[in-house]
Amino acid sequence: MKVAILGATGAVGRTILQVLSERSFPVDELVLLASERSAGQRISWGGRDWEVQAVSPAAFDGCDVALFSAGASRSREWAPVAAAAGAVVVDNSSAWRMDPDVPLVVPEVNAHAAENRPRGIISNPNCATIQLVVALEALHRAGTINRVIATTFQSVSGAGAKGITTLQSELAGQTPDASPFTGTIAGNVIPCIGPRGDDGWNEEENKVREETRKIMGLPSLRVSATCVRVPVEIGHSVSAAVELDRALSVAEAHDALRAMPGVEVTGADPLPRDVAGRDVVRVGRVRVDPDDPHVLHVWVVADNLRKGAATNAVQIAEQVTAAHTADAALRMPA
Repeated sequence: MKVAILGATGAVGRTILQVLSERSFPVDELVLLASERSAGQRISWGGRDWEVQAVSPAAFDGCDVALFSAGASRSREWAPVAAAAGAVVVDNSSAWRMDPDVPLVVPEVNAHAAENRPRGIISNPNCATIQLVVALEALHRAGTINRVIATTFQSVSGAGAKGITTLQSELAGQTPDASPFTGTIAGNVIPCIGPRGDDGWNEEENKVREETRKIMGLPSLRVSATCVRVPVEIGHSVSAAVELDRALSVAEAHDALRAMPGVEVTGADPLPRDVAGRDVVRVGRVRVDPDDPHVLHVWVVADNLRKGAATNAVQIAEQVTAAHTADAALRMPA
């Protein structure tokens, strides 16, 4: 299988390469794509060195799958080109998430949505949304969700490699060359991720609201979020208050969460440090609200570079290629 990766030299792009190897994705030929300034770099993968190319229309010729992690503007430009060349595009940016002709997929929650892709593009959700909806879907299957109020604590790697280097520079007492944050992040928390609208809501907060509704197929679900950047390198945490249409005990909630693929329920406090490098969504601190038994409070952590980005994208690619292989087998003569 011929696989292209746009944004191959970035933090998520390199994690995609790692996940492809770990999951033994069937890659026969790899096309590594990036900006002009990264062209010519060589990346070792699968026992050989691959040269990074500048993205061009010809680069997608013959590609079966194209995994994009290069930002919204590049995705808007190049995803239609890759799809027109015959590749199934799995895009990690915000460019296509709310397009009605582009499925927004978390395989544990709505794998079926990937089957209908009129544009040839499948969108990977926001990193914080992915881990949240995996936990929400588990609870929704046990008792219909009416409302979600979430606070996210998002690591600096969510802002890419510049986020990590900024934190490291500040911790070393240096002034970073170009910070992606609105203030100092070392020893601080910043309740601002993305541009802020006139209504006071930040872009990231709107993403959590809108994407959760689309993934879960609940367009009227009441969702609000406060998104906060914290001085953690890898791993997002989410505190969510979940209102259901019936009371669930802690034991019932634990059972529902354990039944959800990809979820690990823990009695100890789940910590972002403990999930770094893993694909699991860990859920703990499940509590029944002391004033309303229909409300559960949960704490959810996951590696934002893996399950929140690269692994979810590879899982989507696995699902698409498996379906393609099955269809081809059915069409073969007996």
